[in-house]
Amino acid sequence: MDVSHILEHLNDAQRQAVTAPNQSLLVLAGAGSGKTRVLVHRIAWLIQVEGLSPHSVMAVTFTNKAASEMRGRIEDLLAMPAAGLWVGTFHGLSHRLLRRHWQEAKLPQGFQILDSEDQLRLVKRVLKGLELDESRWPPRQAQHFINGQKDKGLRPQHLDDSGDPVNRQLIRIYSAYEAACNRAGVVDFAELLLRSLELLRDNKELLDHYQSRFRHLLVDEFQDTNELQYAWLRLIAGARTPVFAVGDDDQSIYGWRGAKIENIQNFQKDFPGTEVVRLEQNYRSTGAILQAANALIEHNEGRLGKELWTADEEGEAVSLYTAYDERDEARFVADQVRDWYEQGNRRSEIAVLYRSNAQSRVFEETFIAMGIPYRVYGGLRFFERAEIKDALAYLRLVANKDDDTSFERVVNQPTRGIGERTIALIRDSARANDQSLHQAAIDLVTGTGLAARARTAVAGFLTLIKELTEVCVGLPLHEQVEHMLEHSGLKEHYGKDKSEKAQSRVENLEELVSAARGFRLDPEEHGDMDELTAFLSHAALEAGEGQGDPWEDCVQMMTLHSAKGLEFPKVFLCGMEEGLFPHRMSIEEGGRLEEERRLCYVGITRARQKLYITCTERRRLYGSETYNAPSRFIGEIPGELLEEIRPRLATSEPLYRPSALQDDGVEGFQIGQRVVHAKFGEGMITNHEGQGSSARVQVNFEGAGSKWLVLAYANLQAV
Repeated sequence: MDVSHILEHLNDAQRQAVTAPNQSLLVLAGAGSGKTRVLVHRIAWLIQVEGLSPHSVMAVTFTNKAASEMRGRIEDLLAMPAAGLWVGTFHGLSHRLLRRHWQEAKLPQGFQILDSEDQLRLVKRVLKGLELDESRWPPRQAQHFINGQKDKGLRPQHLDDSGDPVNRQLIRIYSAYEAACNRAGVVDFAELLLRSLELLRDNKELLDHYQSRFRHLLVDEFQDTNELQYAWLRLIAGARTPVFAVGDDDQSIYGWRGAKIENIQNFQKDFPGTEVVRLEQNYRSTGAILQAANALIEHNEGRLGKELWTADEEGEAVSLYTAYDERDEARFVADQVRDWYEQGNRRSEIAVLYRSNAQSRVFEETFIAMGIPYRVYGGLRFFERAEIKDALAYLRLVANKDDDTSFERVVNQPTRGIGERTIALIRDSARANDQSLHQAAIDLVTGTGLAARARTAVAGFLTLIKELTEVCVGLPLHEQVEHMLEHSGLKEHYGKDKSEKAQSRVENLEELVSAARGFRLDPEEHGDMDELTAFLSHAALEAGEGQGDPWEDCVQMMTLHSAKGLEFPKVFLCGMEEGLFPHRMSIEEGGRLEEERRLCYVGITRARQKLYITCTERRRLYGSETYNAPSRFIGEIPGELLEEIRPRLATSEPLYRPSALQDDGVEGFQIGQRVVHAKFGEGMITNHEGQGSSARVQVNFEGAGSKWLVLAYANLQAV
C-alpha cells in the first residue's frame, strides 16, 4: 500500500508521532508546530495503514470549528467520506450519546439545550421560587457554583455544606435548579458531559459497547481539559483503548475556568507505557521571537520541557517601547499601524493584544481619532444576539412546549400585555402543581385564576404557539423559521424602529432563515432527531463560537485569552506592567503567576515577523492613576533580544522641585505628566530645560502640537 501521501511534508518528529505503535502517546506540540496536521495524519494512518475502521475512531477537540476543519482535512487526505468517524467537541459528542440513549439517560426524547444566558434566566426563576433576594444571592454566582460542581462530577446529594450556611443555601439552589431542569426537559452545557458520563458509568452494557467500539481515542488541546472531561475520556478509554493526546503544557491558560494542567502533567502516570513525542520545530515565528518565548517560559517550574526552534531566519529583535502613559502607548501603536499600511500592507495583519478588556478603550479612542478602522475580536456572536435568541425560543416552544426558559423569554416578547404579575401567577401555579409554565398557563386560562384582561392576553399567546406548531409540521426547516418570524411578530417588532441598530437586527433574523436553509441533517450526528430539534441543538452547540463579521481591513484587537490559536505578521503586546500583566490577583494567589507567564508565552508566539512590547510609566485605569514597574516578564527576556525604542525614565522624583519655584507659586512637574493649558488644551510634558524662574518645559499638545513654555507664566494645570 502506498502511504507516501500520508507522510509527505512531515518533519521527523511529526512522522514519529503519526506512525507510532498503537499505544497511548503524549504529543507535546509547541506553538506553531503543526499539531492539527499531526492529528489528521495520525487518523489517516490508523485507518489506511493500521486497518482501523473509521467507526472505531473518536477524535475530540474544543470547538466546532476545529472539529469541522479536522473532519474535512481527514476526508481530503483519505479521498473518501469518513463515515462513522466520531469527530467533535466534548459537548457535541456527549450530546450525540444522550440523543441515542435518551431513555437510559432518563431524559425526554426531545430534550433541549440551555446556553449560558438561558441557564442564567432559569437560575433567576429558581431564586424567585425559593424567595431568595438576588442582591444577597447573585444569580451569576449561583450559576458559577452549579457549573463548578458539575465540572467536578458532583450532584447536590454529593455535597456537604460543612456547617457553612452559605454553602447550604447554594446546595439548596443547585437542587431546586436540577428539579426545574428535569421538569422542563432541558440540559445545560455542563449537564451534557456529566449526564453522558453517568450514562456510561451506570450502564455496563453500554460502556462495554463503546469501549469495544472505540479502539483509538485522539484528543486535541489536551492541556485545556477539566476534571470532568478527563474522567469522561478515561471512562471511554478503559484499560485497553490507547489515547493519542496532543497538547502543550506551556499554553495552559484556562485554569480560571476549570482547566487542570495536572491532566497533561499526570498523563504518563495515568496511562502507563505512554510514549512522549515533542514537536519543537516552529513554522510560524522568527528565531528572535522564539528565543524570547523560550527564555520567558523557562522560568516556570514543573514543565514537561521543550524548546521551540525554526529553520527560518533570525528576524528582527523584539521592540520595547516605554510610553509616558496609556495615551502615548496608543498613539505609538497607531503610528506603527499607519506606517505599516502606508507601506502597502493590510491592517488586518496587525493584532493589538492586552490582558484586560478595559485597556481597549484608549486604543479605540485613538484609532477613531486617527481614522484607523479596527475590530474588537470576540463581540457578540450570531446565536448569542438577543433577537436571534428570541427567535430560537419560539422555535424551541414549537419543538417542546414544556421548555420553561423559552416560555419566559417570549411570553411577552413582543409586548402583548402580559405583565410580571401575571407571569408570577403562572410561575406559582406551575410550582404548586409541579407543571411546566405552558401547562400552568392553560389551566389558569380555563379556570378563574386570572383577571379577564390577563386571561385574554395569555390565551392569545397559547393560541399563537399552538398555531405555529400545527402549521410548522411538515414544512421545510427554513419555511418553519420564516413562518415563525412573520406570525410571532418579531420581524415587525424590530422593523418598526428605523435606526441602524434595529435594521441590523432585522437582517440578523433574515440571516437565521439562511442558516436554516443551509442546515443539513446528518444521520450519523443527529440520529432520529427531527430537523427542527437537530437545528436547535446545532444552534445551542454553536453559540459562542462563530465570530461576528469583521470589517473589510482593520486592526485586530483582543485579549490575550482570545488570541490563542491565532497568528499575525505583526503583534503588539501592550500594558506589560506589574499589577496589570502579570495581573495583581495572580501575584497574590499561589500558582496563578505561572499561568500568567504561560499567557505571555502565548502572546509572544502569536507573532510571525515582528513583536512589539509596550509598557507605560504611568497609567490611568479603573478610574485611578498608577505608577507601575515594568512587568517581570520583560526582565525575563534576555537584553540582547530586546531593542528599546525609548528607554524608561525615572519618574519617582519630580523634575522641578517646588522649592526651586516657590516664589512663583509653581508646583513641580514630571516628564510624561499630562497637563492642561488655557489656550492649547491638553498635552503631555516631553522635555525640560533650565532651573528656577527660567525653567521651561516642552509640551506635546493634542491639538496645537509641540510648544516650549516657561513654567512661571504658563499656568499649567495637572490633569
